[in-house]
Amino acid sequence: MAISPPPAALAELEAVAVPMRAGWPELRWTAAGRWHLTLAFLGEVEEARLMNLTARLERAAARHPGQRLLIGRGGAFPSPRRARVLIAHVESADGDPGGLRALAASVAAGARRAGAPPPDEGRRYRPHLTIARTRQPADLSELVMRLDRPRGTPWPATEIHLIRSHLGPAPRYETIGTWPLNVVV
Repeated sequence: MAISPPPAALAELEAVAVPMRAGWPELRWTAAGRWHLTLAFLGEVEEARLMNLTARLERAAARHPGQRLLIGRGGAFPSPRRARVLIAHVESADGDPGGLRALAASVAAGARRAGAPPPDEGRRYRPHLTIARTRQPADLSELVMRLDRPRGTPWPATEIHLIRSHLGPAPRYETIGTWPLNVVV
């Protein structure tokens, strides 16, 4: 389950990320067109559970208002000095992270009730876009600092998407369903 930032917000972040790529060819850089804000990673979902899952996700979306979000500071998981993932945090433009966390929790609960529990359930939700990955832990402190730029332009998040990942040499994403949030911001 995900929220897709608008092209203008992604372009702001890409303008910062593109110059970094040449100096760090050992990283697996994510194309800007694949950046999305994951609400809940579901892993493999059996086709038999999909109808129940989509109904529950539609109900979850209807219970939550739209969000005003922005792409904020850079970061890394698990830490900048031993990073495996380079990220850009996604924040509430209104300074209240509770709405986005509540939406993510509701989506995860709906998935669990549909028999498709998120494998990372129970972890603290940290909204972000994945910029790059590395197979071995690396010191990405320099890149994290370069991503610490002024916050991006706020944008309205008004819908959620169920996305299927197709992995392989040229990974791609397929949108299975889209549902509007309750109140347009």
